[in-house]
Amino acid sequence: MSSVGRPSVSGAVGSDGLGQPMKRSVAMAGLDSSPGSIDDVDENEAREEKKRQPVKRACNECRQQKLRCDVVQDPYMACSRCRRLKLDCKIESNFKRVGKRSRNAEMEREIIELRKQIANVHANAPASMSQQHQSLQQTQLTPKAESSHVSPVAAYHTPSAMSADHMGSQEAVASLLDLRSGFDPNYMRNGNHQFKRIEDVIVLLEKVTELFDLFFVFYHPFLPFLDRDQSPDDYYNTSPLLFWTIISVGARRYQTDTHLLNSLAGPVSRLVWSTLADIPQSYHVVKALCLLCTWPFPTSSTSTDPTFMLCGMMIQVAMQLGLHRPSHTQDFSKFRVELMEEELRDKVRTWAICNIVAQRVATGYGQPPSTLYDWTLSSSDTADQNFKLPENIRSRLEIEKFCDKVTKVLYTNRRDPVGLCSDQERSALISFLSRDYDELEQVMGHNDSITSLYLRASNLHLHLSAFFDDPTEKDYRERLLSLYVATTSFLETAMNLETEVGPVLSYSPYYIYQMMVAGGCTLLKLCKSFFASHIDMEYAKGLFNRTIWAVRGVSVSNNDLPERLAEVLAQMWRLGGTSPERPTNTDVDDTLMLKVRCRMSMSLLFDSVWRWREDVRTRGRNLEAYLKNPTNPDSGADSSATSSVGAMRTMSSTPGVSTADPSLAPAPVLTQNTLGMQAPSNGMGNLPSGFMEPNYEVFDPLNWLLDGLVDLPYSYSPVPGVETQGIA
Repeated sequence: MSSVGRPSVSGAVGSDGLGQPMKRSVAMAGLDSSPGSIDDVDENEAREEKKRQPVKRACNECRQQKLRCDVVQDPYMACSRCRRLKLDCKIESNFKRVGKRSRNAEMEREIIELRKQIANVHANAPASMSQQHQSLQQTQLTPKAESSHVSPVAAYHTPSAMSADHMGSQEAVASLLDLRSGFDPNYMRNGNHQFKRIEDVIVLLEKVTELFDLFFVFYHPFLPFLDRDQSPDDYYNTSPLLFWTIISVGARRYQTDTHLLNSLAGPVSRLVWSTLADIPQSYHVVKALCLLCTWPFPTSSTSTDPTFMLCGMMIQVAMQLGLHRPSHTQDFSKFRVELMEEELRDKVRTWAICNIVAQRVATGYGQPPSTLYDWTLSSSDTADQNFKLPENIRSRLEIEKFCDKVTKVLYTNRRDPVGLCSDQERSALISFLSRDYDELEQVMGHNDSITSLYLRASNLHLHLSAFFDDPTEKDYRERLLSLYVATTSFLETAMNLETEVGPVLSYSPYYIYQMMVAGGCTLLKLCKSFFASHIDMEYAKGLFNRTIWAVRGVSVSNNDLPERLAEVLAQMWRLGGTSPERPTNTDVDDTLMLKVRCRMSMSLLFDSVWRWREDVRTRGRNLEAYLKNPTNPDSGADSSATSSVGAMRTMSSTPGVSTADPSLAPAPVLTQNTLGMQAPSNGMGNLPSGFMEPNYEVFDPLNWLLDGLVDLPYSYSPVPGVETQGIA
């Protein structure tokens, strides 16, 4: 019992019984240990093995960015990041990270040194830019002659055109720019001259002032929502994209520098996409998109025209910034917003113009509109003066609302595969819409000439639906007569368009040109149908003739879409072989029915070109040779005497050409001076063909039928950064 509670010491007492502890051997310890202790030995051995291995280090580039690195040292293999970014992957034991503050300080010191070098260059050559500018002023070309004229000195200033020392220093400064230092590479001084720069295009301050004046005098009345009292510097500080867009629109007919428009197309287009990629935070970007969708850069192919896509982005950006709720901007921003009354009025105007432009783009391209006519645009009767639009904007907004009503009533039937309303309903719907148009016309009263032109365009948009009518309907002739009246009214208003500065048709938006082409196609079809017995054929031919010349007058660059479509209209008239006598068969038939029916009111244009192409093929003509040698509208002779269709060309004529066809109107009544532009150059070049696509898809939603079908014998300066020819 005495042994109870005593600790056992048998394992620690020696055999001599003296109680001295004895050390166990490693072997005995191993035998006496539990199985888990063997793992501890293995871990110790592994730890020792790791100590003997070299330490894994990241490469210099990954250490600088504090990123995980997978470099392999033995055998050496660069890390995946350096391989992907093509960096020099190396490991240096003495490498130390460089902080951003010290690196920025070093860049600032280099910028200060480079500024001193630029100052020395200015002191040595103060008059270099002024002499070059004077030499450029001596070169005067017409707006359409820049493509065929080759000048040894470019009309815009590129780095290669300046002093090598001067531009070398400027480019070095631009590459090391720190925005916090207050230096702007796009606004530089040279002696007494100042200029703006975008990529390699430089515009002197004097030209900037001229281009702004041209914009506000000739273009701004068509879209009056910008403040003319602001200086170009104010616009640039507000939004560089808006500044360069105004410059680009003003350069469309800038005779002092006829190359400027094409040289700006690439840089400004890239600026647009880069600005949108950065998620715009300023509603002034929406203003720039409104201008670009109204006056897009010239192109010779609709497959490369981004206007409809930019229009959708314009609406989306505007809504993301809260322009449709201008009095609740705080709900669309994470920052505190203090809304001023002037800014509120500006946002309301911008949202109205945004919807106006979106509606016109949708109508002109034959697509559904992306407009949103909400309370903000319907509050003209409110007591809040900040929501009241200027009269010229309000009246044009009402016109576009009417166009939207026409589109939704006639072309958005969910029960029809192509969205058309039923034949039984169309007659009644047209009657109601015509009454709405009459009321709108009465409310408008005596408006300015530009608003009247937009009003006539909306009426044409309404009555173009007559081509979808059933010929067996009893009021079919009356509907065609209303279409004819709407067409002639619009075309006459367009070709007599004048403001206080004179004729301005050549400065009109792209939408007006599109409606003019639709009007020309309407006259063409009516004059070659049974309906010709109900109209004055001589007047209709003369109006068609003037329409072609008016469309050519809208062209801003050789071989752009207006000029190509004018040539197509001329060839369609000639291929029809209209005789001067009235047709003897006046019975109603289905020749006016459309096969292309998915592009709303603009289906007429697509259908006309499709029929023209099929007509050429069925007659067994060499279509490629025919398009390589189109009729020259400025001469009475064929453009090519060796063409396989040359004999057929002498049988008919093109509008404006006095040849053997007495049925065609004589020389055009509408001259280039009436259009507000200079006479086009007679210089002719040759473009390569090869545009033909044997299996061209008629219903491709991204292309017009004439893409790649017309190859004019005029040179066309390609736009940098923008594809201009061929089918994408």
